[in-house]
Amino acid sequence: MDNHHHHNHELTVHSREEAIALLKYMTEHNRHHNEELHDIAHSLGGETEELIHTACDCFSDGIEKLEAALAVLEGKGE
Repeated sequence: MDNHHHHNHELTVHSREEAIALLKYMTEHNRHHNEELHDIAHSLGGETEELIHTACDCFSDGIEKLEAALAVLEGKGE
């Protein structure tokens, strides 16, 4: 079973509005998946739980950076 997201990775230029929309979507989407992983880790226990929690912390850091980038984009003058 293939559960991977598939995207076209051709080089495209995005408008500011597209970038803002994508960042909003991705931060919410990724935060939701990160919460799911965190919850799943509790049911696994042991070293697996610890490793997933560490990965979730890394994901959270990445999401926070995306949110900061979004704030910069949204805060710029019109």
